[in-house]
Amino acid sequence: SESTPSPSPGAMSPALAKEIPQETGGGGSRRSGWGLLVTAGVGGTLVALYAVATPFVTPALRKVCLPFVPATAAQIQNVLKMLEDRSGSLVDIGSGDGRIVIAAAKKGFQAVGYELNPWLVWYSRYRAWRDGVHQNTKFYISDLWKVSFSHYRNVVVFGVPQMMPQLEKKLEEELECNARIIACRFPFPCWIPDHTTGEGIDTVWAYDLKHSRGCETKSLEITPETES
Repeated sequence: SESTPSPSPGAMSPALAKEIPQETGGGGSRRSGWGLLVTAGVGGTLVALYAVATPFVTPALRKVCLPFVPATAAQIQNVLKMLEDRSGSLVDIGSGDGRIVIAAAKKGFQAVGYELNPWLVWYSRYRAWRDGVHQNTKFYISDLWKVSFSHYRNVVVFGVPQMMPQLEKKLEEELECNARIIACRFPFPCWIPDHTTGEGIDTVWAYDLKHSRGCETKSLEITPETES
């Protein structure tokens, strides 16, 4: 009978050589699948974080940053005090989470808020609906420098020192003489306030534009004609 040749040292049987690549290929496919899942999960998380963080980070990258700092209860009361005996439309520049706008609406004002952060605007709309004043409030996602405030009689500003000189000039050019501007935390650099209330960070300054601009309302004096 013929003898079967023995394999040379280091040689691998055909059956074993066939099995090993199959096992290695299967493990590689599983690892590749897990890798794709992990990559997709990390990518999705980064996209979600970017979507949430961008509205908060973008304002900080602007030339003049207007950060969101919630108004205190004392500030809101001081603002309302400055609005006593006032009427007409009201706008809050940099309205944040809508506290001032909602408080003014509860006092009977048609109140509007402009805010650059869309998340805060949506939350403000929800709060107005929850408090039952959504019909007297409006909130817009907009850059304050691209909005005209000419049709508002009452203006509330929560600003920062860097923006106050430029905003003072903008409001003086746009508002009518019967407008009142209420500044919180920081006063305007050139205007002299007509009224001041509160202390520290709760201080509120009110400016009647007819005094600040020097455009006092002039009454017509009628001199009766005398017969000669």
